[in-house]
Amino acid sequence: MQKIRKGDKVVVLTGKDKGRTGEVIQVMPKEDRAVVRGVNMVKRHQRQTQTAESGIINKEASIHLSNLAVADTDGKPTRVGFGVVDGKKVRVAKRSGDVING
Repeated sequence: MQKIRKGDKVVVLTGKDKGRTGEVIQVMPKEDRAVVRGVNMVKRHQRQTQTAESGIINKEASIHLSNLAVADTDGKPTRVGFGVVDGKKVRVAKRSGDVING
């Protein structure tokens, strides 16, 4: 079971976007990376196709999972643990003890 999943609200811990928050769009567990909406933006040159215009576009690049932490209910970063609730394994925020839904 992954500690950070698609749809989680996360806080960036290090790097140029330190302190920024965003929603996880995609998780790549084999590479230990995730794509977060509005974080780690890069410029990419795009060739014109039938569906897309040419030009320079901004898009999110992946960021390493070690540089992300799940945002707690108050928006501050928290570590993630696991617990059993009603016979199911769930993710638990270490800071508040709340169950992380998702």
